[in-house]
Amino acid sequence: MSQTANPRRLPETQALARAKMIRTSAQKLNVVAAMIRGKSASAALASLVFCERRVAHEVKKVLQAAIANAENNHQLDVDRLVVSEASVGRALVMKRFHTRGRGKSARIEKPFSNLTVIVAERAEVVTEGKA
Repeated sequence: MSQTANPRRLPETQALARAKMIRTSAQKLNVVAAMIRGKSASAALASLVFCERRVAHEVKKVLQAAIANAENNHQLDVDRLVVSEASVGRALVMKRFHTRGRGKSARIEKPFSNLTVIVAERAEVVTEGKA
């Protein structure tokens, strides 16, 4: 009576982690996500540790979750992982208002964002020595 398992959407050499409803705009989050795209997983973690942006802590948690998924769920080698994709999308926007003088009001938008990080195992390069 149970459901059948969903087919895997990613190749066998990739793992992903998602964070939904991160309390920042997609534009600000994308600056930090662009910083780690294409880097090795260890270099990306090191750059996020020393990044001064507030949202870097959230991105670091998602990257650590993707690395843990790759290691524990898909048996990938952690030392060969690369951040192949870090995509940012908009989530909902809370609308608030701020009262102003003379009975007027101003609109305040509080945006949320979604983040998806995909790590892939780098293909092992075989170099043959001269005989």
